[in-house]
Amino acid sequence: MASYLQIENISKSYGPKVLFEHIGFNINEGDKIALIAPNGTGKTSLMRILAGKDESDSGGKIMFLKDIRIAFLEQEYEHDPEKGIMDQIMDHSTEFTRHLDQEHYWEYERRVKSLLTSFRLKDPDQKMKELSGGEVKRVAIVEMLASEADFFIMDEPTNHLDIDAIEFLEGYLSRSRCTLLMVTHDRYFLDHVCNTIMEMDHGAIYTYRGNYENYLEKREDRIANYNAETDKVRNILRRELEWMRSTPQARTGKAKYRIDAFYDLKDRASQVYTQKQVSLAEVQGSSRLGSKIINCKDVSFHYGDKCYLDHFTYNFQRYEKVGIVGRNGAGKSTFINLLTGNYTPEMVCTDPQEYTAMPPEQRNGKGLLTGEIERGESLKIGYYRQSGMSFNPEDTVLETVNDTRLLNQFLFPHDMLNNKIGTLSGGEKRRLYLLTILMKQPNLLVLDEPTNDLDIVTLNVLEEYLKEFGGSLIIVSHDRHFLDRLVDHLFVFCGDGVIKDFIGSYSQYREFIKEYEARQRSEERAAEKTAKEAKGKSLAAKPDAGQAPARKKLSYKEQRELEQLEKDLESLNAEKAALEADLNSGTLQYGQLQEASQRIGEILAEIETKENRWLELSCM
Repeated sequence: MASYLQIENISKSYGPKVLFEHIGFNINEGDKIALIAPNGTGKTSLMRILAGKDESDSGGKIMFLKDIRIAFLEQEYEHDPEKGIMDQIMDHSTEFTRHLDQEHYWEYERRVKSLLTSFRLKDPDQKMKELSGGEVKRVAIVEMLASEADFFIMDEPTNHLDIDAIEFLEGYLSRSRCTLLMVTHDRYFLDHVCNTIMEMDHGAIYTYRGNYENYLEKREDRIANYNAETDKVRNILRRELEWMRSTPQARTGKAKYRIDAFYDLKDRASQVYTQKQVSLAEVQGSSRLGSKIINCKDVSFHYGDKCYLDHFTYNFQRYEKVGIVGRNGAGKSTFINLLTGNYTPEMVCTDPQEYTAMPPEQRNGKGLLTGEIERGESLKIGYYRQSGMSFNPEDTVLETVNDTRLLNQFLFPHDMLNNKIGTLSGGEKRRLYLLTILMKQPNLLVLDEPTNDLDIVTLNVLEEYLKEFGGSLIIVSHDRHFLDRLVDHLFVFCGDGVIKDFIGSYSQYREFIKEYEARQRSEERAAEKTAKEAKGKSLAAKPDAGQAPARKKLSYKEQRELEQLEKDLESLNAEKAALEADLNSGTLQYGQLQEASQRIGEILAEIETKENRWLELSCM
């Protein structure tokens, strides 16, 4: 395998904080590597150095194989809010497209359009400023994939994507022959896509072939071996210490190298490996929870012409753990804002007649809420929001949480307490935000996309805490592993305000959907076959004057026509099944519903015409 990337002696520091120092590694063609490290240790900085967006402090070497194409997916996608999606991608990718001739440029454009459809971005002229965070992320991924680069460098590619988009990207990358290096916290995504895990730990790089479970096992072996070697060094050090403590006359004439070696041993013996890990022990527990949590009766919510909640009735129970899933824009965050009372009166109208009578400019920014939402008197909500962090960047860590013991358990040691919030990494800010919520000991914990920006180690600790959490739990997440470990049932947001309750884990839900779709396709094929047979029998049963003539042999042209008809019918039936699935999904807008219904009518007419001709040729 060709070496795609060689790294030697690169370092990065911010002020007194050393992220990594004099590290090096190699990536070969075909490697699909997940880079793992705790938040704040420089994963994003390393990615930016590799992509040429930043520089190493120590110089060093970054050598890519000559002429390979590289695509870099940053966490934040730079875009012009006034541009349409297609223009944004084509203008932003000129560094790649300017080398293409006209034919290959058109081919690139076709790939972009095809990928936009796959990621459910159906209007290529829609302005970037009108997109949600998840939709902007999908645009960035489309641009990256369309380049068909040899080497993808990706920083948290699944952040802000819904599960459907994650599974599409997962399938694309697992089938692709590309080489990639990515940072991800999604353990299912990691296992399905990557064949190697690279860990950045205590300033060194360690590489493990295999999946995440294998990495955990081998990592434990490495640490145990390191500490065992430290014990051996300490035994040697004791003997050398006796010699060093002997009288100076006893050391006279002894080799200087032995004295130098003693100090080297002393340094090595002090290097016991201690793994820092977030501790939630001090924030265990919750406030007493009464019998009433949140009761919803016939709740609907409309915003403009869009329905986010349609006659929803449900009483949340003590200690239940519910997961919320659905596509971006289906109303998940809106739903939990309603449950928690996070909307101000200025944002919500509860009188339908008043809402209808409002002029458009007054209705802008205000939704219509009907039905009843009752919250228990003893309810104490801890709400972790996607955009809930409102820290003052000039405040220090200690000013934000004035509890050094808790801060230390959340991996904010003494030398970080006076660091300003503005200097923290995204993951460190998220960890601090989580601490501010858990330390209040809520009895209903509502987590909206908690896995974004948290490292895998922190997520594992958080999962264990939530499994034993003594209150009720509502989780909005795209992390399938996180959902599988924690929730008892799912609220599936289907679009247009429709919510379906599925009892079981997310993996069980996906298996149910796959089986249901397979059964639907089988039933459709059986119905089509029965219809064809019935038509054939009907034609065969028609009265004929005299004896039926012998079946004639088809001409070459007729035989080709018959074969083409079979292909056309297969294609039309597949398109019909796909459209019916879209119509049944509850995710289409009114205009899309009209288009899909009209197209199905056209398809049925085509199928009938082609089936009649097929029967005519088959019976000749």
